[in-house]
Amino acid sequence: MRRIIHVDMDAFYASVEQRDRPELRGKPVAVGGRPESRGVVAAASYEARKFGVRSAIPMSRAIRLCPHLAIVSPSFHKYRAVSQQVFEIFRSVTPLVEGLSLDEAYLDVTENAWNEPLGMNVAKRIKAEIKQATGLTASAGVAPNKFLAKIASAWQKPDGLTVIAPARMESFLRTLPVDALWGVGPVTAARLRERGITKLVDVRAADPAVLRDAVGGLADWLIDLSNGRDDRPVTPDRQAKSSSSEETYSHDLVDYDVMQEEVSLMARENAEWLAKNGLLAKTVTIKVRYSDFTTITRSDTRAPTNDADQIANRAVALLDKTDARKRPVRLLGAGVHGLVDPEEIEDDESLRLPFT
Repeated sequence: MRRIIHVDMDAFYASVEQRDRPELRGKPVAVGGRPESRGVVAAASYEARKFGVRSAIPMSRAIRLCPHLAIVSPSFHKYRAVSQQVFEIFRSVTPLVEGLSLDEAYLDVTENAWNEPLGMNVAKRIKAEIKQATGLTASAGVAPNKFLAKIASAWQKPDGLTVIAPARMESFLRTLPVDALWGVGPVTAARLRERGITKLVDVRAADPAVLRDAVGGLADWLIDLSNGRDDRPVTPDRQAKSSSSEETYSHDLVDYDVMQEEVSLMARENAEWLAKNGLLAKTVTIKVRYSDFTTITRSDTRAPTNDADQIANRAVALLDKTDARKRPVRLLGAGVHGLVDPEEIEDDESLRLPFT
């Protein structure tokens, strides 16, 4: 039985700013671009989240939700420095560290440098060392696999610690909605709910034909997760070179407006991933598979950005360069490539501030 920990820093960018600027402590804070420049929220403090402010929404909307919101421009050099401190702590415990972004990672502590047999105690000590080294809090989830550990880390945020022991797995799984499953986004969750599959455990009892009609090739994967099975290992030192999303539809799409909405949603998910990782992308791509299984891709390369509106608009424009208006579509995808660190861009001030 493995002992996996998922550690997620609490409101990372915003918490770093509140740590370094005492006047912001206890106040609603959003890190991102200015509302007058179509800026996007990269991170929101917990005080801001009480007003509905969250990452990836336009800053203009955030201001409407919380008129007294403090807006701070991102300082990625500072966030990376803190992230390096945190990951040094992780790697002092185990070499099996899989970073997902600057502020979260999986750790396999089945064997660890502290010779501690209980994952809970390892997580407690990691949280304490992060607090001592950075002054920041982290939440952690401990479980026998990655799927459950990630859910557990969000269970008691901020500064939380949730342990899902093997004996608790079944009772924990029964509390979860169907969209807790990996790979089930808003669109897929809506399809499942339309078929009466509202809870995670409903997936187990679903008619296989009904489930496949809703999620296609994801069915077997979701059945495994609904039973608490996830054998994926913690893979250390994985460096992302791109981000992409795609979906195979149970029925061919013929409504072009729906296709545009789907591509736009996927593109915005990729923009959110860029923002969370403090990266820009030069290239936006889309993938279209027609009903006869012919698959084509289109790409657009421009100045680096992580602006959600720009990326979504470029993806939709690429869809116009396909035959999707004329041919049924069974799969759509969108992605971002050519990733760039904002600090590497020195010639253009506007590019150095990706959220403006």
